[in-house]
Amino acid sequence: MTIIPKGHLAVYVGEFKKRFVVPVSYLNNNSFQELLSRAEEEYGFDHPMGGLTIPCDEDTFIDLTSRLSRL
Repeated sequence: MTIIPKGHLAVYVGEFKKRFVVPVSYLNNNSFQELLSRAEEEYGFDHPMGGLTIPCDEDTFIDLTSRLSRL
């Protein structure tokens, strides 16, 4: 397993649960918080993969994180 850099967290996205490592600062963004709320509704707090599972497709997630990285 890859070590996650300090100040980041692993999330799993899409049908194939692709792993992304994102800065924890994204947690303050309203759009990212909406994804977290959807994750809680769909999966609860049980994340057997060791990271958060985000219920959206990869393209949507990549678009969001690309916009967040430019802030």
